Amino acid sequence: MIIALRYVGIDISKKHLDIFDEADGVPRRIANATQAITQQVARWQCDALVVFEATGIYDLALREALRQAGIQFARINPARARDFARASGLLAKTDPIDARMLAAFARAMQPAPEQVADPARGALARLAKRRDQLVLMRAQEKNRRSEADDRAMAERIGRLIEVLDSEIAEIEADISALIKAEAQIADDAKLMRSLPGVGPVACMQLIAQMPELGRVGPKQLAALAGLAPFNVDSGTFRGKRKIAGGRKRIRDALYMAALNAVRRADPFKAFYARLRQAGKPAKLALIAVARKLLTVLNAMMRDRKPYLQTKPT
Repeated sequence: MIIALRYVGIDISKKHLDIFDEADGVPRRIANATQAITQQVARWQCDALVVFEATGIYDLALREALRQAGIQFARINPARARDFARASGLLAKTDPIDARMLAAFARAMQPAPEQVADPARGALARLAKRRDQLVLMRAQEKNRRSEADDRAMAERIGRLIEVLDSEIAEIEADISALIKAEAQIADDAKLMRSLPGVGPVACMQLIAQMPELGRVGPKQLAALAGLAPFNVDSGTFRGKRKIAGGRKRIRDALYMAALNAVRRADPFKAFYARLRQAGKPAKLALIAVARKLLTVLNAMMRDRKPYLQTKPT
């Protein structure tokens, strides 16, 4: 929990920012543009906590201005904001009302501010995201080629696949060079790669998307990755435990790492076998292995020791 003297809520859209600062209680609207945002942020002090919903690219200029000014901010899941609004009886929905609600959320819930961004990790995250986009595009084009009803069209699609192959290879080379160029990132990568199942793609995603590794507890980390099971119960009904939310790229990367680990590496292979023998479905057992991999990774990064020197917990 942090102590802040003022709380600011911001509702973000493509063109505008609606701002509610509890210090003066006056709603404001400014353009979602660097100059306007920088001027507004300059009016706040470092004791402010600014809260807004995660909106993808629309909050980039705001985040950069806040970082430059040294002002703490927290991006929250929109679903969490809606739940708070309903619980507070704030049923009306306009941009200024949402900004006021987010300021109230900041005061009531005291969300943890984001850590200062590492420029190298930010660059890695952008490269990783673009690689994922291109890999998806390539898979889609391969499906289209397999369904093409004439040779000329299949060849045309094939040429595009070759372009995508080349671009993916170039991005992967850039990612590898970036990891090697940054001493801390290179050290992190070496530690992670010592864990069976964690290949270059999983390592890249973990470095780019999971800065909390080694800094928080295993339960919180599992929740951040979307690997924490939760109950679906109501009254006397007891539903199956499920996973939901979290960072999809991390979850997908750990699932693939689990697939690799159970094929070749004890104790993960044995752990998976025990779950299957107990009647657990294959996918559920793999998710459990992914969660165990994350727990071990967390201990490794906390202790700064490679896998062979870290006892699984």
